[in-house]
Amino acid sequence: MTTQSPNIVLIMTDNQPADAVGCYGNEEIYTPNLDALAAEGIRFDNAYCPNAMCSPSRASVWSGRMPCQHGVHTWLDDRLMDQWPDDWNAINEFRALPEILKENGYTTAMIGKYHLGRLEKPQNGIEHWITMGRGHTLDFYGNEMRVNDETFIHDGHSVDFFSEKAVEYIADRAKYSDQPFLLMLPYNGPYGHWPSIMGPAKNQFWERYADMPMDSVPREGINKKAIEVFQLTADYLSKKKGGPDFSSLLQMPNDLTTLRNYYSQVSVIDHGVGQVINALKSNGFGENTIVIYTADHGFSLGHHGFWGHGQATWPSNAFRIAYNIPLIMWGTGISEKQSSESYVSSMDLYATLLDHLGLWKDIEKKDIPSRTFDSLLSGDSHGWIDEIFIEQEETRAIRTPGFSYFKRFNGSENYFLENELYNLSHDLDERVNLSGQMEYESIEKELADKIDVFFHTFADPKFDLWNGGAPKSNTSRPWLWKDAWGEDWQPVT
Repeated sequence: MTTQSPNIVLIMTDNQPADAVGCYGNEEIYTPNLDALAAEGIRFDNAYCPNAMCSPSRASVWSGRMPCQHGVHTWLDDRLMDQWPDDWNAINEFRALPEILKENGYTTAMIGKYHLGRLEKPQNGIEHWITMGRGHTLDFYGNEMRVNDETFIHDGHSVDFFSEKAVEYIADRAKYSDQPFLLMLPYNGPYGHWPSIMGPAKNQFWERYADMPMDSVPREGINKKAIEVFQLTADYLSKKKGGPDFSSLLQMPNDLTTLRNYYSQVSVIDHGVGQVINALKSNGFGENTIVIYTADHGFSLGHHGFWGHGQATWPSNAFRIAYNIPLIMWGTGISEKQSSESYVSSMDLYATLLDHLGLWKDIEKKDIPSRTFDSLLSGDSHGWIDEIFIEQEETRAIRTPGFSYFKRFNGSENYFLENELYNLSHDLDERVNLSGQMEYESIEKELADKIDVFFHTFADPKFDLWNGGAPKSNTSRPWLWKDAWGEDWQPVT
């Protein structure tokens, strides 16, 4: 059974670094299905996200643009949902990936976590719509689910639910083999925050990890920059008289039960991936389907002394662990048994998939920084430039094989933020900041200039925080932007 164009299955996890997959060198985590997928396809060892928060990174994958272009700079706060316009989604003005594929004959489905706007009905070209009733995962069990226009409570594990629905969808598509499909499967795990991973896990993989020494995760003291962002956030929220308590981010590092719970959730996802691959093969789609496995962003499990996202420190960091994501691709037109050292961004999936399908040539590219790495899928890296750009509100960064450079916003009167430069040739773990040192003056200027040129080329003034723009819905750094642009400065929707 074949279709003229390959089916696309895009699997995305929530908060998972490349380090938390077996085939990336982790000997403690159990991911046999992902390891097999990588062995049969291509594994990218230097894949990075453009932003280490869920909503902006997802927006970048769907739209091929940076946060300063699509306007989503941090997680979209569910508590503000009532303030969003009816049917609002954060990237409505852009031609999202599923919209383009739908225009070109694909039927489209999304089964999993959306977190890019309101959830009552399908968005961005999606036809078959299954999602949670909120963007955040407070518990893997007992979640409100939305299946097209039906809403109900599902008692079981949400990841298992999404896997089951994906298998059902694939089986149903076997009846319509003449029409290719796009299945976006954004799981809401392993997530990595309390209360969802507090205490022993209730899933089927807990016993495997119950006594695991967790030597694959370093033990470090709490980073003072993690403490500083907690204090700044708490101070701001106290003035606003309300808000969430982020103190758990200081309690989770080095907590073995939490680490083991997190690993067990990865194995639940791996089990679901195995079910999806089996469904594709058993329904005749194994010969004409592309499967992509990736994550919205990386995640520190205590590395560098902080837990969570790139913005879990003050200022936001661009350390590898929070941005380096798994990226495994398997299927039609993709090299087998390969690994790639090339530096790619998850934002590049937009251009790459469209190029692979022959659609990229018809797209207006002037304002789209997404780069096609379609040639890398066949093992050809000729002409590819190994550099990726990161944007985390007050931190803009560039990463190359030799250096990692964090450039900080300097337009605030009361917050002085230092730049950071790391020589990756002998400081791969980014411990010694070389910014400001005379012997690295030329390389720092070169990298800073590249950052300036990139953002000058692509930033939309409406959403360019560094030049007075504002984010959609909310910001994680209100104290900084109000200090820089005045008390009247506000996010927009």
